[in-house]
Amino acid sequence: MKAITARSQTDIGPRNKPQKWKIFKNQKYLYMMSIPFVLWVFVFQYLPLWGWTMAFQNYKPGKGFLEQKWVGLEHFQMLFHDDHFYLVLRNTLAMSFMGLVAGFVFPVFFALLLNEVRIQFMKRFVQTVSYLPHFVSWVVAAGIVTKMLSTDGGVVNSLLMNLHIIKEPIQFMSNGHLFWGIVTGADVWKETGWNAIIYLAAISGIGPELYEAARVDGASRLKQIWHITLPGIRPTIIVLLIMSIGHLVGIGFEKQFLLGNHLVSDYSEVLDLYALNYGLSMGRYSFGTAINIFNSVISVILLFVANGMFKKFANESIM
Repeated sequence: MKAITARSQTDIGPRNKPQKWKIFKNQKYLYMMSIPFVLWVFVFQYLPLWGWTMAFQNYKPGKGFLEQKWVGLEHFQMLFHDDHFYLVLRNTLAMSFMGLVAGFVFPVFFALLLNEVRIQFMKRFVQTVSYLPHFVSWVVAAGIVTKMLSTDGGVVNSLLMNLHIIKEPIQFMSNGHLFWGIVTGADVWKETGWNAIIYLAAISGIGPELYEAARVDGASRLKQIWHITLPGIRPTIIVLLIMSIGHLVGIGFEKQFLLGNHLVSDYSEVLDLYALNYGLSMGRYSFGTAINIFNSVISVILLFVANGMFKKFANESIM
């Protein structure tokens, strides 16, 4: 018995290699098709990481790599001792959390409601209209939002005054306390329809026999949503939530840059704008690189923490 067991264990290794080679040979065209994408990721995602060395130098354009002055963590020390950095970090985290909550609640709720529409023409029409704003650039979208909130003929102020809710127009775009809500609302309007598509696709994968069985048992449509639809799209919600948590710090700057002004700069400036204004615009390339490294490191940490927590408590993860 021992001899047979020993022989079977020794045969595992040699047999495994031909099997792997056979799989590779059978799928060689798939591997060949993936080569351009692997090269694209390497060139545009991993190769630029060499530029992170600028954060540890006093980088001067025109000088060679070996001619640069190495300063270690000096730029990171400057970053963490700057009081304005913490103000910018507050703005970034506040808008990120507001966008995270609204960016998940509204698309999921909209997808659930749209799935309950039985008239196919109306369903397609609403879905098409809802995701059209996604294809509008933020330059145009910011102009629409600014005009709607304007004190001179703005739709929002005119409606509130006609309903006698306010007596005089509110200056939305010059009130810093309202800026976070305006950015979040604009983002919800622009991206809700587009983000709901993936939830609608997940809902379409749920077997219709589950709904039929629930109807036979007397379940209302609300109970069918709660006990069938939501559990059915739960893995999709968790995966997208984990990926969104990983991008909490790196939210970009287009919305804040286009909707903001000098009156609300204490609430509109985020980390990417901080890197642009106090890094690249002032020729402080090393300082700007240090800010971007901070963004990347925090994003990776948040991604692994969120993935670990959901894997432990919800048994769902992306890794």
